[in-house]
Amino acid sequence: MSDQQQQPGQINIELDEKTAEGTYSNLAIINHSSSEFVVDFVAIMPGIPKAKVKSRIVLTPQHAKRLLKALSENIHRFEAAHGTITEGEHPQIPLSFGPPGQA
Repeated sequence: MSDQQQQPGQINIELDEKTAEGTYSNLAIINHSSSEFVVDFVAIMPGIPKAKVKSRIVLTPQHAKRLLKALSENIHRFEAAHGTITEGEHPQIPLSFGPPGQA
């Protein structure tokens, strides 16, 4: 089947080069309101007292629940193939987002 042909109901998803590189994150902060979930991805570097949000994803509650299920299923498959993922220490990180806001 050529790239031009598509099955009915199928979505063609494009991934540009910059997006394909990805963004490193070692902290995710999740907030929610009655209508949406906001996930901020942050990269905290040792010895640097300030970190910036690198990416923010806003989801509907229904999509957030589908994401939770998809992550859970993928982690289960990963652990079945590679062994249990162990969690390291959980250092307390004092977080400040500047002036308070609402999602």
